Amino acid sequence: MSCWRCITEQRTVWRWIEKEAIGKMRIQKSFADDKTGMLYLVATPIGNLEDITFRAIRILKEVDLIAAEDTRQTRKLLAHYDIHTRLVSYHEHNKHASGPELVRLMEEGLKVALVSDAGMPAISDPGEELVRLAIESDIPVVPVPGANAGLSALMASGLSARGFRFAGFPPREKGKLQALLMEWKRERDTLIFYESPHRVVQTLEAIRQVMGNRSIVLARELTKRHEEFARGTVEESLAFLKEHQPVGEYCLLVSGADDREAEEPDSDWWKELSVDEHVKRYMDSGMDKKSAMKQAARDRGVPKREIYSQLLE
Repeated sequence: MSCWRCITEQRTVWRWIEKEAIGKMRIQKSFADDKTGMLYLVATPIGNLEDITFRAIRILKEVDLIAAEDTRQTRKLLAHYDIHTRLVSYHEHNKHASGPELVRLMEEGLKVALVSDAGMPAISDPGEELVRLAIESDIPVVPVPGANAGLSALMASGLSARGFRFAGFPPREKGKLQALLMEWKRERDTLIFYESPHRVVQTLEAIRQVMGNRSIVLARELTKRHEEFARGTVEESLAFLKEHQPVGEYCLLVSGADDREAEEPDSDWWKELSVDEHVKRYMDSGMDKKSAMKQAARDRGVPKREIYSQLLE
């Protein structure tokens, strides 16, 4: 008995040492206890209904609940694969109420699958907040990977795939969009954006203004019957879209900076301007005041608070 007590005490000590070593790190053993609640992030088709894995279909059948961004869209998928799991709504407009309730159910032991309209949930998607809530409640979060529009477009784009930046949906405001493009102007990596048909021309015009006539790819209807890749320059793409009205959601891929662009020193056009004139110049180009101050601070190599202080003088 004393020997058993020693072993037990030793295990307790080692657990304490491990906990101390880990500190505030959260260590997830995804399948250590099959009886606990769990959040599965299940990738769904991006176009063709066959864009789904055997594992994803099995998980959707086995979980207690499926939380969907658009239940009408998800019902089509579930009907196609004869899945009868209970379906609930989780989207941008109800996430603050639905999120805590889903976490409560998982804390009680339910297994929940989160799906988006298409592709991988929590990527440019309100699901990322549910992921954070689950992690904060020590609920295992398990990825069930599959199709992704950005990566599908990248691998068929013909642009460099050695490095890339995924930007999701770019800012709607012109100033914020320009500030983002200015920040990435000298990046050598391919840039990946998602864009709506109503805004793709505006975004292309901002890219031309800030980055020049880069090589780009417009990909739409991915994995569907009418899949289309339009490859060319920014100016060629704008001309193409004048003749062919934008239809459907786009993956917009922009080539990275070449050696000349990446190594080009910052322009010193602003050096003869006061801080106030510098900020105003950016605001006149369409930036909001916050973005203009941020860009002026980046140009001058100073903290934004220094720009703010000088504007108050």
